[in-house]
Amino acid sequence: MSGFAFASPAILFALIALPAIWWLLRLTPPRPRTEVFPPLRILATVLKREETPAQSPWWLTLLRILLAAAVILAIANPVINPRNNPLASGGPLVMIVDNSWANAEDWERRVQTADLMISDAADAEMPVSLVFTAEASHDAVPASATVARERLAAARPKPLVPDRLRAARAVTEALNDTAPGTLAFLSDGIATPADGEMLRALAALSPRDMQLIEGDGQKSLALTGATNNAAAMSVAATRLKTEGAQNFVVNALDQQGRSLATGTLDFAAGANTATATIDAPFELRNDFARLAVDGIATAGATHLLDDGFKRRRIALLSGDSGNDFQPLLLPLYYISRALEPYADLIQPRGGDLAASLREILTSNPSAIVMADVGRLPEESYAPLQRWLNRGGTLIRFAGPRLAAAPADDPLVPVRLRQGERALGGALSWAEPQPLAPFPNFGPFAGMASPADITVRRQVLAEPTPDLNERTWASLADGTPLVTTREIEAGRIVLFHVSADATWSNLPISGNFVEMLRRLVQLSRAGGAAEPQAGAAGAAALPPYRLLNADGILSTEVGSARPLAVKVGINPVASLDNPPGLYGSEEGFSAVNLFAPNATLAPFDASAATFPIVRQGLAGGEAWSLRPALFAAAFFMLLLDTLIVLFMNGGFARLPHAGRAAAMLAVIFGTFALTPPRDLHAQNLQQQTASGAEIQAQAQPPAQPQPGQSAPPAASQQTSDPNAPIEHAKPGDETILERLDTTHLAYVITGEGDVDRISEQGLDGLSQFMTYRTTLEPGAPVGVDITKDELSFYPIIYWPVSATAPMPSAAAISRIDAYMRSGGTVLFDTRDQFSALDGGGTSPNGERLQQILANIDIPPLEPTPSDHVLARSFYLLNNFPGRYSGSPLWVEARQDARNQGAGLSSSGDGVTPILITGNDFAGAWAVDAQGNSVLPTVPPDDMQREHAFRSGVNIMMYMLTGNYKADQVHVPALLERLGQ
Repeated sequence: MSGFAFASPAILFALIALPAIWWLLRLTPPRPRTEVFPPLRILATVLKREETPAQSPWWLTLLRILLAAAVILAIANPVINPRNNPLASGGPLVMIVDNSWANAEDWERRVQTADLMISDAADAEMPVSLVFTAEASHDAVPASATVARERLAAARPKPLVPDRLRAARAVTEALNDTAPGTLAFLSDGIATPADGEMLRALAALSPRDMQLIEGDGQKSLALTGATNNAAAMSVAATRLKTEGAQNFVVNALDQQGRSLATGTLDFAAGANTATATIDAPFELRNDFARLAVDGIATAGATHLLDDGFKRRRIALLSGDSGNDFQPLLLPLYYISRALEPYADLIQPRGGDLAASLREILTSNPSAIVMADVGRLPEESYAPLQRWLNRGGTLIRFAGPRLAAAPADDPLVPVRLRQGERALGGALSWAEPQPLAPFPNFGPFAGMASPADITVRRQVLAEPTPDLNERTWASLADGTPLVTTREIEAGRIVLFHVSADATWSNLPISGNFVEMLRRLVQLSRAGGAAEPQAGAAGAAALPPYRLLNADGILSTEVGSARPLAVKVGINPVASLDNPPGLYGSEEGFSAVNLFAPNATLAPFDASAATFPIVRQGLAGGEAWSLRPALFAAAFFMLLLDTLIVLFMNGGFARLPHAGRAAAMLAVIFGTFALTPPRDLHAQNLQQQTASGAEIQAQAQPPAQPQPGQSAPPAASQQTSDPNAPIEHAKPGDETILERLDTTHLAYVITGEGDVDRISEQGLDGLSQFMTYRTTLEPGAPVGVDITKDELSFYPIIYWPVSATAPMPSAAAISRIDAYMRSGGTVLFDTRDQFSALDGGGTSPNGERLQQILANIDIPPLEPTPSDHVLARSFYLLNNFPGRYSGSPLWVEARQDARNQGAGLSSSGDGVTPILITGNDFAGAWAVDAQGNSVLPTVPPDDMQREHAFRSGVNIMMYMLTGNYKADQVHVPALLERLGQ
């Protein structure tokens, strides 16, 4: 489809008449002259003079010749890149059409190309055999052109790789030894493994003409894999055309189709593979649902993600802390090295097992790995059991502690014998045992038979009828190595050997890494929350959402069959299982179009044993010059008219202004009637209209001219700064006042006496700070934590009262969010008792515990003497209020404590929570005359003074925490600088 041709070449014979036209056009009547009116002289001239024709200028004659030639050529209809592939006679037209994923972008052009060939077959009264390579069934029997056109209109691209060999065999069977005239193969241009056999099958048909029709393949790009690494995600892709460098943007989308992050595929010149990196936090990457290439809407350019892709959060817990100077002997060393590439690991810092478990369960991990943990603290079993019931996975390793633990441990999958079994050694007759082949069920099914792995010690399981069903791996003598048990939605897995290399060499083998990786994939990606659908034991998953050829998930599952899931094996898309999600809303498995590390290669027709004519797709290449030639002829006709009028003095009788206007009107009319060079007029008009609309939207509002009134929008504006803002809302003035002045806030408890003391106390503290510091706070503000905005206040004073209504869960959540965003809450039980030191508690202390039970608070400690609070403004040793017996609890600075530093405040921020029982507001409260409302216990003016100073230190710490922390470090900094 290239070159130049005329649709009606016979019309070109009219060009022979151009010389005669040249001769005739040179004859022009003489130009009229203006004569004096005398009638006699006019009559005499008319009677006596004989007129003779004169010759026209050569350039005018040439213009008219070109005009005539343009008209003749336009009637002949010259076409650029005409279709020049006539069908061969002597047999039916056979069309094999790839309707695969790669044709989604240019499917309309392929349909147009096939329709033109069907029209040619209809003109020749030739039957048509039409098959599509991505269909489940084929009807290749030759039929009429009408039937073929109907089947073509109903066909759609499929999100599959074409099966060309099956289509070729269907054509061979349908033709029944009838040789086709023309065999047209509309290929997507991508090679498949069976192309050579397909070409040999087509050669056996002995077609008289073979045409290979392909597109440009510029958008044939596929995503072949995604790896969720520790710091970022890597996306692998391949392309068909390798000429030149190309860049593509990969979007990571959530389940609602919103873009969460992007990466760039950089294809080097000549390369057909590239890798993109998407940098995003761990939590955000776990929200990725699919990957899509920007600007390419195909199933190949879309990669679906499921729970197996998401990185799990795995908690590691050991019964022995080990020695950091001998890392190879640490119980968790080999486990952490095996899981680091596949999961995000968390490990508690403290040695308290109960506290470590609470810390781990707070983070809601997907799985917990315990290395040689024997009996757990009694209070830890219930929360761990609840976590398992919600879908958690507990992986345990044996060791000396587990071997000595009681046999009734509820967190082991099978009942264990106390003690350990030794294999080999001077006192044992048994030899170290190798591993038996993995069974054909469970997560280890399909793994290669383990070699060179021997076990020297193990814990034994008591024989039970279901022991074999619970065993996922065993030794050669039949004793279990890995056992499991399901607990509601969760699972317990036990390795009967230790996690280090003292009992076996399994931890230092490659099988250990693969076994742990598969176990981690069984856990729920988002942590224990609800049962996971589609577990490893499921036989098949029904189709849930399927991908169409445009890369869009749809609920239409059609004839797709349930997916048979095999652990450790990536499912491959097929006619029975097209790309999509299989399972249910609770859990699903993703099936993508391409296997990992797949590549795209051009279709190779060299295996054909007969000549093949390559063609391009129709639509877009062939276009006619007829409109342009008619437009040029019309322009030349107008130009000729203007020249004749000018030569005959047609413009001489017009005034100068009218003459110029007439010339301009004719010129502009000529250009307006001349069509643009782009023959797609409709598209051009749409683009022009869109551009005009954009320009109109971008144009600023017109300014009023002198003597004109301002536009309505402008007339509403005013230059008065005190005028009310047009779009102001009720309460905006209060918000601005809160932002302009620092206010102390207190929680409204609903008890009048308590709230009155809180207001008077904060008012007294505000007056004290106004007198003693440069801070001048505004009036205290009582806040309703259920609805008021809390972010305006640096600190909120909460007087805890057991008789006040218990705050709702939503109100406590708002307080939790306030503290997480940088605010601080000062809880005051006002009873001189501490609810945190393990002593007796009061009703107010119990109410505080109920409130804090629903808040994720950090570890707390009494304020150390070297804390920033003790020196943020005044130098203080304690923090009294009306009472002085309760400590002031603040966030514990674990980093400074672990590093052995002398300071307990890191200066990274202020503590989000303060707890006391000393009744600060009671000591600060003053009446309208400035007198104290409540006495201190015992009565002591210096205690009240120190209470005010404590309030000043707290406020300065809230407002200048980082600055004051740096001041505390000044001696250490100066000492280091002196070195």
